[in-house]
Amino acid sequence: MIWPSIALLFFVTLQRLGELVLARRNTAALLARGARELAPEHYPAMVALHAGWIIGLWLLAPGRPVELFWFAVFMGLQGLRLWVLATLKDRWTTRIIILPGAPLVTSGPYRFLRHPNYAIVVGEIAALPLAFGLPFYAFGFSLLNACVLYVRMKAENAALKSAMILK
Repeated sequence: MIWPSIALLFFVTLQRLGELVLARRNTAALLARGARELAPEHYPAMVALHAGWIIGLWLLAPGRPVELFWFAVFMGLQGLRLWVLATLKDRWTTRIIILPGAPLVTSGPYRFLRHPNYAIVVGEIAALPLAFGLPFYAFGFSLLNACVLYVRMKAENAALKSAMILK
């Protein structure tokens, strides 16, 4: 049966495209309110990683059975993703945007982790390929994602510190 894998790939693709639309809208609104983007130089690598991950899954996963355990893990992560989006509201974006005078968000999942969205992405990068029975793909993209996240989190923490949001 090919339709479960295709349906899951469509879901993830449409979700990511919707998030890009939301992120662009939020970024524009934040910049209009006086925010500024910091450390944009790594952003193309992050976009390339995520685009490559989805494109590769479209090439390898159609027609593969969906393993229910990893599918459930992936879907659980989607609930956590919604929690992050609901907590950040109009401050959620895919870029590092600092709004002067805005306090650091410390509610929702941010009570437990400084970067909960990145923890979710780590899980997604591994869980979705595992749901398609692609462990080497999950491992390879997890390593690439770790490299990108190292740079991203270092840049984000520095931006927050420079804005005196983090002590």
